[in-house]
Amino acid sequence: MSMETTSIRDVPIRASRIGLGTWAMGGFQWGGTDDDESVRTIHAALDAGISLIDTAPAYGFGHSEEVIGRAIAERGQRDRVVLATKVGLERRGDALFRNGTRRQIFEEVELSLRRLRTDYIDLYQVHWPDPLTPYEETAEALRDLKRAGKVRAIGVSNYSIDAMERFGRITPISSAQPPLNLFERDATKEILPWCRAHQVALLTYGALCRGLLGGAIDETTKFPGDDLRKVDPKFVQPRFGQYLKAVKLLERFARERYDVGVLALAIRWVLDQPGVSVALWGVRHPEELAPIDEVMRFRLDGEALAYLEAVVAECVQDPVGPEFMAPPERPSEAPQSAGAPV
Repeated sequence: MSMETTSIRDVPIRASRIGLGTWAMGGFQWGGTDDDESVRTIHAALDAGISLIDTAPAYGFGHSEEVIGRAIAERGQRDRVVLATKVGLERRGDALFRNGTRRQIFEEVELSLRRLRTDYIDLYQVHWPDPLTPYEETAEALRDLKRAGKVRAIGVSNYSIDAMERFGRITPISSAQPPLNLFERDATKEILPWCRAHQVALLTYGALCRGLLGGAIDETTKFPGDDLRKVDPKFVQPRFGQYLKAVKLLERFARERYDVGVLALAIRWVLDQPGVSVALWGVRHPEELAPIDEVMRFRLDGEALAYLEAVVAECVQDPVGPEFMAPPERPSEAPQSAGAPV
């Protein structure tokens, strides 16, 4: 099946509706990584029709960007890839803090360009809003980078509607990136409708909810090293059992109704939400991309969408969102623990 594509304002090439998420390729907070395997995965994604790759300096403190830069350099055809990275998280030791100042942005963009081995970034996104810096200052810095040709399109991530409206008065927003999956659906209430009304592309992250909706996790799964899921409240009982119960029912429905796995069902659900442009899918191994054909061969009708929501509502009695991942405001002194980038 052919890959679905979409357009993002100010990005001249079509973007695949499945985007490659590369947080885990950075290693940090995901139990390490294998760079050669990551490069093979990126090449396999390109071969499968994925043209948008999403990353951030925060993913392994620049390591994810370096791996992507290597993979694209080895493959060539830079002009056929939408490179989307982010800005606005300051590193202090092994910790990350929000920093949307002009100085931070101008320093970060040069580092990202170098690591990605490119002279322009297709989509440059503010990673998290910085409450200590006026949104207008952040927007002006991004606008100036675009005018300088270092950035083609400007996006925001984890922004509220108010923040996007203030930002957008300074420079047009091409995209927004909120979390969205079957277990974390807050974005459907206001963010998605606002973006549809303002012709802002929606790139959504967390389609598999840190792997919960991938079908390979059960009660016996262990998470090694610094894996983020050790502190994710969804992976702590009794919630963990509630979410796994929902996954089992969703898996059965996916097999019986569409002859696909729960992973394909979860990504299809995101893609079928009105206004969603791209669902970011984090993978680390080429074989994990096999379900792409499953995702592309079916759509969810109203009856199916209602059933999926009913399953989640029935099984998950104590739902929790992704708020634990939000990095903190920057303090005056060096921190002791790290915030998560997402």
